[in-house]
Amino acid sequence: MTVSSTASPQRIEPGERGATRIADRVVAKIAAQAAREALQAPPEGGAAPHATVTVHQEVARVRVSVELGYPSDIGAQCGAVRRQVAERVRALAGMEVPEVAVQIERLHSAHTGTAADRGRIQ
Repeated sequence: MTVSSTASPQRIEPGERGATRIADRVVAKIAAQAAREALQAPPEGGAAPHATVTVHQEVARVRVSVELGYPSDIGAQCGAVRRQVAERVRALAGMEVPEVAVQIERLHSAHTGTAADRGRIQ
């Protein structure tokens, strides 16, 4: 019996095998939570932020829908949401975020007169 002198193939460590795929809906949950963190609290009677995400090869494109209090600095709040969402998705999912589109669904005024008018700016 002869022993072959060829070297055995390299052993691949378990951590180096396979692939990880994070579903779009998981990244959307991360983005929505990050938007909540950036806004600190939804306005009275307002809904929490909602996000939709499209992921393609480790790149996430995010759209976040928010409701804001009125009057407020809309630009500053949207900028804070963009920064926080991009940072959290990058940190938690390891994805690049080239764009975060913020859509303002509604402005809520603390000065509305009746319950029927609450949430509508006239």
